[in-house]
Amino acid sequence: MADEINGTSRQSTVASRRQSVTLRNNITDTALIFEGGGMRASYTSGFLNTLLENSLYFDYAAGISAGASNTVNYLSRDTKRAKKSFVDLVLEPEFGGWRSFIKGEGYFRAHYIYEETHYPDAALPLDFETFKSNPARLRIGAFEMDNGRMHYFTKNDINTVHDLAKIVRSSSTLPIFMLPTRFQGKTYLDGGLNSGIALDIAKKDGYKKFFIVLSRPRGFRKAPFKLPVIIKAYFRKQPHLADSLLNSHKKYNQTLDELEELENEGRAFLVCPETMPVTSMETNYAKLEESYKLGYAQGKRDLPHWKEFLEVK
Repeated sequence: MADEINGTSRQSTVASRRQSVTLRNNITDTALIFEGGGMRASYTSGFLNTLLENSLYFDYAAGISAGASNTVNYLSRDTKRAKKSFVDLVLEPEFGGWRSFIKGEGYFRAHYIYEETHYPDAALPLDFETFKSNPARLRIGAFEMDNGRMHYFTKNDINTVHDLAKIVRSSSTLPIFMLPTRFQGKTYLDGGLNSGIALDIAKKDGYKKFFIVLSRPRGFRKAPFKLPVIIKAYFRKQPHLADSLLNSHKKYNQTLDELEELENEGRAFLVCPETMPVTSMETNYAKLEESYKLGYAQGKRDLPHWKEFLEVK
């Protein structure tokens, strides 16, 4: 509780020095959706910054897992934070790694990454006032561990920057490699345990047109776990989690099939990396920097096609 009070106080102090920000969005008929993918978001954050630098402002943004971080950085219109989140942050000693995993703190130290870095004097300062001022609708998906359901958070769930940090952490908590997240009386894990792509909620919210930022090259499909018996044994006390892990490839592949159908109908634009030089667990700064550069260069090159689909000049 002290962290929440102190953190909110520090954020409020900075906010009080700012004039109120009035933001407008120029793309109102299309849902922007960021796929997750862990550190593969180093590449897709290059796409994100291409959108921001060219004033392509969507009035609806949804994300899951690493895509939740991309969504927040997009809505706060912060190009520097977008890159730092998946490149520079690995240079911080508290970021994580195998030593942290062995100590029981998780391969990625979730509390530090999501709840300690967003303050003004920390590694990833978050402009919470700009985020709040953005009129775009927000959806962040997380997996409820106790019942196996997908929960989508909205701006109505966010009263403080601490709430936002907890929500993004909830969406991004990888099973095994990160400690589960407790928020408002529930336990959450990575939203990628569903499909990892928030197409379902965007459709439910009434959208017919979609701009999807994926973190795998075109044509990729997930394979099932080779040894399901190990998953069932490891998570025997969490049957919903075991079931979701064993079936996540089906949901993911079905979503990609649907997206390709929507693309053929002219209702979806799939932004896919041409290559993917890093894994979801990558912590090598040089590799992540190169990954970002590749994504940014591809975004700049493909920008005319994006604008044509979005019908903006």
